[in-house]
Amino acid sequence: MNAPEPRYDTALPLSGSRFTAVYRIAAESPAAAEEAARALVVEQTIEFPAELVGGTIAREVVARVESLEEIEPGVYTTELSFATELVGGELTQLLNVFFGNSSLLPSVRLLRIGLGPELARRFPGPRYGVAGLRQVLGAPAGPLLSTALKPLGLGPEELAAMAYRLALGGVQLIKDDHGLADQAFAPFEARLEAVTAAVARAERESGLKAVYAPNVTAPGEETLRRARLARAAGAGAVMVAPGLVGFDRMERLAREVGLLVLSHPAFLGGFVPKGDGGISHYALFGQLQRLAGADAVIFPNYGGRFAFSREECAEINAGLKDELAGLAPALPAPGGGMSLERVPEMRELYGDDLIFLIGGALHRRGPDLTENARYFRRLAAGAE
Repeated sequence: MNAPEPRYDTALPLSGSRFTAVYRIAAESPAAAEEAARALVVEQTIEFPAELVGGTIAREVVARVESLEEIEPGVYTTELSFATELVGGELTQLLNVFFGNSSLLPSVRLLRIGLGPELARRFPGPRYGVAGLRQVLGAPAGPLLSTALKPLGLGPEELAAMAYRLALGGVQLIKDDHGLADQAFAPFEARLEAVTAAVARAERESGLKAVYAPNVTAPGEETLRRARLARAAGAGAVMVAPGLVGFDRMERLAREVGLLVLSHPAFLGGFVPKGDGGISHYALFGQLQRLAGADAVIFPNYGGRFAFSREECAEINAGLKDELAGLAPALPAPGGGMSLERVPEMRELYGDDLIFLIGGALHRRGPDLTENARYFRRLAAGAE
């Protein structure tokens, strides 16, 4: 039976500019891996019988297999390249091209992304990054300190008093717990006003720089409204969960609001399953966060309440700092049940460009939160 004649093409010229993605494929043989790679180039672009397209669509619109390599028995990596025009300038579509339908395949994992100069101009990444965040906090070197306001159930004045004592002791980045939203016991606007004022008071009294990052994760445009309220109140930073509001919403927030953006991992755990599918820790908690404008990224440190390994955490650290088309690096903020005793070990893995995020352990040490924060500061500086 003769192959059908191609029936579809386009006369529109393409620029030749391309971007890339690298995938891991689990396959029983080289032939099966090759077949899977050929399927990916179609699935991630035209999702249509390849034999029915020709000309520019076949040469340029359909993705290209740039490489296919066996890295261990039954495991392959393939790099695909895509025409920049497929994106249309939208982050949602860029993510779709990277791993849309193929995210449903159990044997394919997105490992890392590559951006061309055109996409880097459209998606410039973190507004502040490591250097800008350090400038805002007046900390040109060394690890930074962060904690969360908790437990849920406290009111605005109680949370403000807690924030004051922690900032007075030298904690530089005081964020909402991710469960704080707009509940009756701690309404967003009342909490924002009270905690921002408390942190500013502690700054004046101690001479130590600190910022408050309210959680602005909310439905629809409410996320941006709350972020603008935070800017008007002088909060200095915001925290948002892109797994709940979307990476595109975080990217818009970073561009339009102008505050430090702290990304929270809520709802993202299912994207990094054990096995052969999903997205690598390097890409999800590293590269994609920077692409969407995060200046600092919270994720579970190994040895805490969650199941991330030391190797996976090292991958995240690399994904936040490796070269990516000139995008600024972002700071890792590993947390998830960390103790003060883990501080030296964490610094050894992540280096000095690190935010120590310790919550409950600061309270367990004793009732004097200011002294506990001062101890935390000395410990992070290697003075304890």
